[in-house]
Amino acid sequence: MKKKIAILCSGGDVSGMNPALKRFVEYAIARGMEPYFVYHGFEGLIDNRIVPAGYADVSGIITRGGTKIGSARSERFKESSYRTIAAENLRSHGIGMLIVLGGDGSFRGMEQFYREQGIAFCGIPSTIDNDINGTDYCLGVDTALGVIRDSIDQIRDTAASFRRAFVIETMGRNCGYLALVSALTSGAELCLIPEIPADIDEYKPCFISQVEHGRDYFIAVVSEALRNSDKVAAWFEAELGFETRVAVLGHTQRGGNPSVYDRLMAYRFVTYAIDALSEGKSDSVICYSKSHFVFKTIDEVALTPYRLDEELLALGREQFAPSHAQK
Repeated sequence: MKKKIAILCSGGDVSGMNPALKRFVEYAIARGMEPYFVYHGFEGLIDNRIVPAGYADVSGIITRGGTKIGSARSERFKESSYRTIAAENLRSHGIGMLIVLGGDGSFRGMEQFYREQGIAFCGIPSTIDNDINGTDYCLGVDTALGVIRDSIDQIRDTAASFRRAFVIETMGRNCGYLALVSALTSGAELCLIPEIPADIDEYKPCFISQVEHGRDYFIAVVSEALRNSDKVAAWFEAELGFETRVAVLGHTQRGGNPSVYDRLMAYRFVTYAIDALSEGKSDSVICYSKSHFVFKTIDEVALTPYRLDEELLALGREQFAPSHAQK
């Protein structure tokens, strides 16, 4: 009998999930397996929204953002009685392997599910926050950075035209990765993230000097984790006299056509995950570290706090130090 394998998306959607679904179906069939979709994450496991998947289901989806099979956050899955129902639903289809696209919370849930029910799984890190320990890259990040880049480039045009300051808020629940990388690569004058504590008043002498030497607009990139975008905007108006606007990019960062890199990473992540499950690896997360794919335990991924790369933080501290005069 053919082995049966299912895939689901959990938590926030990211661009790159649809390419992952396409590779999942095609590679599972190539490996002689029967692929299944679980619609709407762990909720779909509980409600038995588990259906066979074929080539027609993934035709044309590689260019689309989001996820064709939906995603969800499930409070019910935290209860053992519902996890039992989910396992019974999988067994009723003869499915003994599961791939989960999600974050550390999803992986913690799957680890408990595996220990209780013995359903083998492999997690694929999928979050634009890029805040999962053990992996340098999460699916969807490159596309999100591209969306932010385009937004900042467009906002810069109007900022320069009107002699304004713009405070651009990026996503990042507890992590400043998107804000820091975007600020560094867009030539922003200010970047505020939780990993680099800063007193904005220390920037005043530097910014006044820049204005005296001809600067007539400012771009500040701020992580949503700080919850202070409005305060930063008020500071630019009160201390520097610049009319200021706040641009909250919000959920635009999750959407859009997946970038070439995210399509390629989806292909590679799924390939490694299916190979691992086929070879008997039963509870792990496939991570991308130092240009190599490695399997890590749930404890390594979900129970260890994520820290931004020290080299990246050093670049941020140097570039956005209060005394650093932008040219």
